Amino acid sequence: MQRIGLLVVGLLALGGPRATAQQATGTTLWRVAATTLATPPALALGPSAAIWNPAQTEDGARLQFGIDAIQTPSAVDATGVIATVRVPAGSLGQLGVLFGRVGLSNISQTIDSPDPTGAVIPVYTFAAGATWSRIVARTSVGATLAFHETRLDASRADRWTMDVGASRTFGGDRLRVAAATHFFSSLKANDPAQDIFAGIEGRIWSGALSGDRVVVRGRYGISFAHGFPADHQFGAGAEFSKTVALDLMLAREGAYGDRGANWRPVAGVRIVIGKYRITLARDTGVNDLGSAYRVGVDARFR
Repeated sequence: MQRIGLLVVGLLALGGPRATAQQATGTTLWRVAATTLATPPALALGPSAAIWNPAQTEDGARLQFGIDAIQTPSAVDATGVIATVRVPAGSLGQLGVLFGRVGLSNISQTIDSPDPTGAVIPVYTFAAGATWSRIVARTSVGATLAFHETRLDASRADRWTMDVGASRTFGGDRLRVAAATHFFSSLKANDPAQDIFAGIEGRIWSGALSGDRVVVRGRYGISFAHGFPADHQFGAGAEFSKTVALDLMLAREGAYGDRGANWRPVAGVRIVIGKYRITLARDTGVNDLGSAYRVGVDARFR
């Protein structure tokens, strides 16, 4: 969980430009939450995935909602939640609202020893906003306008972000390419408070297995333009009759350069039961910190 190292840097950076440091720390908390994704962020699908890529048009249900709960290992002790509601809006496409929060627990004040004094230091970030998506010329496009607040002890920093995303398939479902900005509030190409996500997914094999249609896909994703080396994600997924899907991914975080970067495996399973889709995912952790987990539920009412 190398992201926690960047978080500590953000906390220590409060002696510098306070608001800028807090904004970067808030985004780092979201990067910690993203360690539970079993697909590259640009390729994530579902109502709650709008926080990673707003171009979500896979379903035209009259009402969609999703909620994800995230728990990191006790060594990090970060928890998070993402909730989204979407409805169709005629020729405008789909409109929705989203809310997400990630925070650290059990951070206490000390005086002159490691023993806590009992006062808890609040460390969290949240985002709340509106999201839109539509199919334009066979391409899914979307945008999200969100308000962010990051709190570190008694200090708060607020900002507005505007993100855009796109996703397009080629040759039926043989190939899909996607890209999105993440928490953009400036045009800088090296701002640690924001990212650019991109990904490509290709169908490797499809056929019948025990009477069920199985589709196997390979994936690659990259996160960059955030002021440190790019992160890379390599993965594969298998879908069985659109009812059960398994996802595996290896993520390489570039925050510590070539020597410090580690390969971090992530696995996930998606199960469709009627109008509900349940997602379970976990990573294996790095540096003996333990695993992070994500549990998500999506619902579609037609």
